Amino acid sequence: MSKKTLVLGASLKEERYSNVAIYRLRKFNNDTVAIGMREGMVDDVKIYKELVPFQGVHTVTLYLNTKRQSAYYDYIISLHPERVIFNPGTENPEFYKLLKENNIKSEVACTLVLLGTNQY
Repeated sequence: MSKKTLVLGASLKEERYSNVAIYRLRKFNNDTVAIGMREGMVDDVKIYKELVPFQGVHTVTLYLNTKRQSAYYDYIISLHPERVIFNPGTENPEFYKLLKENNIKSEVACTLVLLGTNQY
């Protein structure tokens, strides 16, 4: 079953993990939306610069360092996702607490590994 996923911190650069994650999410037929610093396309997914009020987001997968995440706390919570994945380098205990207070699961994991091991 497709889990609509927001890739936050998406990059147009092919060597970035967020870019690879978009391709893999699409390969596994997950509805994928993305927000990054620059607009563009990765596979068939448009990267937006603005905070789009996406509907039906199941998972937010983070590719932003801890310092940059605080600007997105309210936005992510407003989407009411079931979970937020903190990829390596994005761990943030302060945000885990906010998510828990809003009944949103936080998961410290690698999206690419979860997809590759059929645990997504």
